[in-house]
Amino acid sequence: MVQCVDADDVRTALLVARECDVPVSVRGGGHDWAGRALGDGVVLDLSALRDVELDPDARVASAQGGALVADVVDPAATHGLGTATAVVRTVGMAGMTLAGGYGGLVGRFGLALDNLLSADVLLPDGTRVVAGPDGDPELLWALRGGGGNFGIVTAARYRLHPLGPVLGGMVLYPFEQAVPVLRGYRDVLATAPDELTVMAGFVTGPTGQAAVFVAPTWSGDLGAGQAAVAPLLRLGTPVAGGVGPMPYPELIRMFEAGSRPGQHYALGTRWLPTLTDDAIETLADAASTWLSPSSLLALHHFHGAATRVAADATAFALRRQHVLAEVIAAWQPDPAGDGQHHAWVERVAEALAPGALPGGYPNILGPSDSARVRLGFGANADRLLAAKRRYDPDGVLTAIASLTT
Repeated sequence: MVQCVDADDVRTALLVARECDVPVSVRGGGHDWAGRALGDGVVLDLSALRDVELDPDARVASAQGGALVADVVDPAATHGLGTATAVVRTVGMAGMTLAGGYGGLVGRFGLALDNLLSADVLLPDGTRVVAGPDGDPELLWALRGGGGNFGIVTAARYRLHPLGPVLGGMVLYPFEQAVPVLRGYRDVLATAPDELTVMAGFVTGPTGQAAVFVAPTWSGDLGAGQAAVAPLLRLGTPVAGGVGPMPYPELIRMFEAGSRPGQHYALGTRWLPTLTDDAIETLADAASTWLSPSSLLALHHFHGAATRVAADATAFALRRQHVLAEVIAAWQPDPAGDGQHHAWVERVAEALAPGALPGGYPNILGPSDSARVRLGFGANADRLLAAKRRYDPDGVLTAIASLTT
């Protein structure tokens, strides 16, 4: 493992590994649930590269490749600014962005990748390039959704937006009310304005049993937000939680406890065009059969600004309204029981498949999911393959599941 302190370190370690014909993996600021960040061979650890510089007037944040989401949103908030991110503060900003970045601001500001302006990239042959409109626009296109499979991002610049306190939080309803609550959630999504993006799913409740949750983010006028969020508070009989105004960095602390270092993870995913009754029943059954209280079922709302980006404008091709279903098994290390958790994830993902859209979210698909990755990129797949051959012809980098030729 090479603990890099600057971009020169990254380049030196990469070239030595290539000269010695040793496999290379890259750990950015966060993690990779499938273990690809800590591969066999040389690990380029960028986690010390966390410097962030803000230009409030230009509304741009420049972050090194190891910066976490928190490293960007915390200082931005002090200037009344923010950007689209995932729902967990402790993931790497670059890795999350390059393959998507669903979160509570997706309706207002798009995916995280839609806010990537440019990036300093080290190609696998050691060449330094700038991916951007004035540098290498084709590489920027590939990085916006194609993941870190083309080069190592040592720094990136993100668009910031005016963002004051948001209206958000989490409301828990008892498991017995899961079906009507999620049907009501579906009805709210059908007419939600850009300012309202709502996550839902199942977590372990205060009694130790599974509970259904609804987690809205309203990023507009707080007065109007109270009326917009009110229907979500009347979907059933709440047992815990609440919604109120808070800084955006505080809002994305909600799921931090569920991403503790040291746990084992298995993830599965489906893109659902709508949350059908069958899907609701499948999710409720899954929550009643999970094997660990740390497990989670999450539904991410994709709408608004993210749908108004042309399908070919970025490598991320799915621009229609949908719900991203995320199936997460998390458990304390127990090699003897690992297989049961993986089997639960696979069973749930397969049960959701009949009503799902082709492919899946690249940040969650595993190393063996190349076929689904290709389906997910749709008409952009061939262009991405051409970019892979151009920037990484030897197949050095596998940050997300790779496309098949």
